[in-house]
Amino acid sequence: MELMRGLRNQLTELITGFGAQDLGPMSLGLSHSLSRYKLKFSPEKACLISVDTMIIQAIGLLDDLDKDLNTFAMRVREWYGWHFPELTKIVSDNIQYAKVVKMMGNRANAVNLDFSEILSDEELETQLKEAAVISMGTEVSELDLLNIRELCDQVLALSEYRAQLYDYLRSRMNTIAPNLQHWWLSPLRTKGCVSLYALFKALKTKHSTPNYGLIYHASLIGKASQKHKGKISRSLAAKTTLAIRYDALGDGEDNSIGTESLLKLETRLQVLEGRELGKSAGSTKGKPKIEVYEKDRKNGARALTTPAK
Repeated sequence: MELMRGLRNQLTELITGFGAQDLGPMSLGLSHSLSRYKLKFSPEKACLISVDTMIIQAIGLLDDLDKDLNTFAMRVREWYGWHFPELTKIVSDNIQYAKVVKMMGNRANAVNLDFSEILSDEELETQLKEAAVISMGTEVSELDLLNIRELCDQVLALSEYRAQLYDYLRSRMNTIAPNLQHWWLSPLRTKGCVSLYALFKALKTKHSTPNYGLIYHASLIGKASQKHKGKISRSLAAKTTLAIRYDALGDGEDNSIGTESLLKLETRLQVLEGRELGKSAGSTKGKPKIEVYEKDRKNGARALTTPAK
């Protein structure tokens, strides 16, 4: 150790053409190389630091689009519901509802139109046409229908842009975190504001903090029963941490860890739910056979007593 310190102090004198001003950049480059080697950090991923900022902005925009899309869709239902109130119960999907209203306009035109491209179920199309004939809605003018159709165009345009933004977000996540995208892009429902509000409210009022956070809104947690949500949440948190570590510190860029972990969690969920269904169905497999005790049975009393010494 002392020898290395001596060589470092006399390095500029031992090596010809090497000045003291070159020692700082060389030491800095060596430290960076050593850190990359120890952490197994890919330099290619270091060039993608700005990608995470783009992903954050895209997720925020996706949440805003969901809110605006839901607001506009509800406004279409309320507005057109005065003219054709029965359509709300027949068509539950907001995008299909907007397409039907845009194509139909006045409910009197429903009988002569073909909705097979919008409604895949023929029974829904039949119910729609029958309800249009006997509808109890009020009459509206062509100017009202024109504005309603323009609002439907806005809903469809927002829906199309949301699909494009979702594909863009998937491609970006596949670049920087291919394993993590299996957990959050398939069930991408970020409820950050609600979770943070609950956390800060609990800290401010000095109550217990919430048991779940963003992970509670994952689709895998939604499939689990109330009894098993805690187990699946903890398992999902552990697998998500493993995927993040592999994406951040690993050399590979494949999504094998995320795919394998997702399959394991789905299998675990099926096993837990299967056991619960077996109990609720009254299955007696594996249960011990219970016999009724008879006091007067032969040798029964003797077997239960211990002879005195």
